[in-house]
Amino acid sequence: MSFHPEMEYAPAKFHRSERKLAEPGEPFTYTPGNQARFDQVVTRYPADQRKSAILHALYLAQNQQGYLTAAAMRHVAEQIRCTPADVEDVVSFYTMFYTRPVGTYVLNVCRTLSCALLGAERVTEELGAKLGIKPGETDSTGTFTLVEVECLGACDRAPVVMVNDDWHEGLSPEQCATFIDDIRARGGAAFTGCHLKKEAGSGQQAADSGQPAEGSKK
Repeated sequence: MSFHPEMEYAPAKFHRSERKLAEPGEPFTYTPGNQARFDQVVTRYPADQRKSAILHALYLAQNQQGYLTAAAMRHVAEQIRCTPADVEDVVSFYTMFYTRPVGTYVLNVCRTLSCALLGAERVTEELGAKLGIKPGETDSTGTFTLVEVECLGACDRAPVVMVNDDWHEGLSPEQCATFIDDIRARGGAAFTGCHLKKEAGSGQQAADSGQPAEGSKK
């Protein structure tokens, strides 16, 4: 007699890997400017810890061609002196690295608790409806890619959307269609940015002028 439930072990029940290989891509090397940037950054690490520069090395490669091909990963592996598999492990872990072409603007919608409670799922739905795409897809113009990500660390300003390396806070579902139109019209000027950065800037300006920062106590 067993207290364990019966389980069907048909082949279809076993987990199948969803791993997707990167595009092979054309032969890749850094531009002279990016090579110089990498050579400067890597000096910040001990010679036996060269691999610590992997994130910077990957950003240089991605910024150069828009996404990371297998050829680009091999080049990064040569630069930091590790295996291509080591590089692929890092690329597959972080959502900010792309192994397929993406749009000019990558809309990263946070879906973790605070954002979820304030409508992040609907934000994703409204953005997708406006663009005619689903999460993980790029619109027909190649302008927007929609992605769902985990906590972006701005829970008090939810729902939050990271757009490329920029920031937009407090995006309600009702604002999504206008937000897309605003990006098309004004580009990065449509983003709120991070309020903490703005407040820090306001405080510095006040200190320089001798006046109290906005919202501060006299």
